[in-house]
Amino acid sequence: MENCKMRFGLAAMIIVGLSCFSVNAQPNFGDDWIPLFNGEDLTGWRVSEAAAESWSVIDGVINCDPRTQLSGDRDIWTEESYGDFILYIEWRITDAPTLESRPLIGQDGKILVDDEGNELSMPFFNADSGIYLRGMSKAQVNIWNWPIGSGEVWGYRTDSNMSDEVRAGVTPNVRADHPVGEWNTFFIKMNGDRLTLLLNGHLVIEHAQLPGVDDAGPLALQYHGGYDFENDRYRPASSLVEFRNIYLNKLD
Repeated sequence: MENCKMRFGLAAMIIVGLSCFSVNAQPNFGDDWIPLFNGEDLTGWRVSEAAAESWSVIDGVINCDPRTQLSGDRDIWTEESYGDFILYIEWRITDAPTLESRPLIGQDGKILVDDEGNELSMPFFNADSGIYLRGMSKAQVNIWNWPIGSGEVWGYRTDSNMSDEVRAGVTPNVRADHPVGEWNTFFIKMNGDRLTLLLNGHLVIEHAQLPGVDDAGPLALQYHGGYDFENDRYRPASSLVEFRNIYLNKLD
C-alpha cells in the first residue's frame, strides 16, 4: 500500500480514501498525517468537568453518553488550533431512540413547501452531533439522521443573511449516511473559507464558501442534547455518538 501523502486536490482526497481505508481497520496514513486521538484516552483534547461526565474512551473509541446534569461547555475541543487542513474521522450514531418531526430540505438549502405554502416535514428517529471547524459552532459539520443527510453546515444553511449560493453550497447533494450503528467516514477539507466534504466516499459538499469563518481555531466534537432525568428518557436529538481514527493533515 502506497504512502498516503497527498497534494490536496479533490482527486487526491478520493485516492487517499480508496487507498488508505479498509473496513474495520486503522487507516494506513503517512507521516504528513497527525493522529488527534491515541485510542487510549483524551490526551490532546480540552475536556471540561461537565464534558468529562459524558465523554470517555471505551475499547479504543471516543464514546458520548449524554446522561449528564452538569452545566457548562459539554463539547470537547482539541488543544491545538488549525487553519487549512484535511481531517479524516470515523463516526457512528449508536442509537436513535426519539421520534421527531423535522422539515424536509431541498437542494437549495431551504425548507420544502406544498402547493399552499405549508412547510413539509416527516417523522423519523434521530440522534445529533457534529464537528466544529476552526473553533466556531457556526462552522459545524452536522452528524444526524435527517433526510438531508450528514455533512450539512447548519449555521450557514439556516442563516437568512447568507446568499442563496452559500446556503445551497453547504447543503449535501446526496444522503450518504450508513444505517444507525454502522461506522461512517468523513474527509473534511478546509482551505481558506472553502469546505469540501466526502462522506463514505461520496462527494456531498464541494468547495462551499463559509463567509466570515475564522482563519484558524480548534476542532470540537459536539455534545447536542442529553437526558431527561425527570421522565427517565433521552431528549430529542441526543448525542448518542462515537468517534475513532481521527487524523489531520495540515495544508501549508
